[in-house]
Amino acid sequence: MTTAVEVYHRPVPLRTDYETPVSTFAPLDAEFRFTLDVCATAENAKCARYFTPEDDGLSREWDRDGGACWMNPPYGREIGAWMRKAWEESRRGAVVVCLVPARTDSAWWHDYAMRGEIRFIRGRIRFVGTRYSAPFPCAVVVFRPSEAA
Repeated sequence: MTTAVEVYHRPVPLRTDYETPVSTFAPLDAEFRFTLDVCATAENAKCARYFTPEDDGLSREWDRDGGACWMNPPYGREIGAWMRKAWEESRRGAVVVCLVPARTDSAWWHDYAMRGEIRFIRGRIRFVGTRYSAPFPCAVVVFRPSEAA
């Protein structure tokens, strides 16, 4: 006999860096024309210019000259710092588009995501290199200079 845990439980990997699938990124790139990926590695960067963990995107200045920034941040405890940085950079003139888990009960969601344009994604994203779709819903949050309050 199979238990409910065996049927419904999928092990969650201990990763916080999931590569954005092209099917999610491409339509947003067509709309925003990204020039900088602020959370990337050489293997998963979506733009020619990108910040790696070694570059420390949280301490760097992001594009403020008309280019748009793409952000698929680490989905761990540090996501609040990334959302704060995205909002702050929009206050300084950057357009920042964020792919984040739709954790509407989180402090970072209320403190920052709700200040931007929120686009909930229908269904669950299957990130590159994963066997299953994400066990959580996602949203795209857009911070524009004119909307930053």
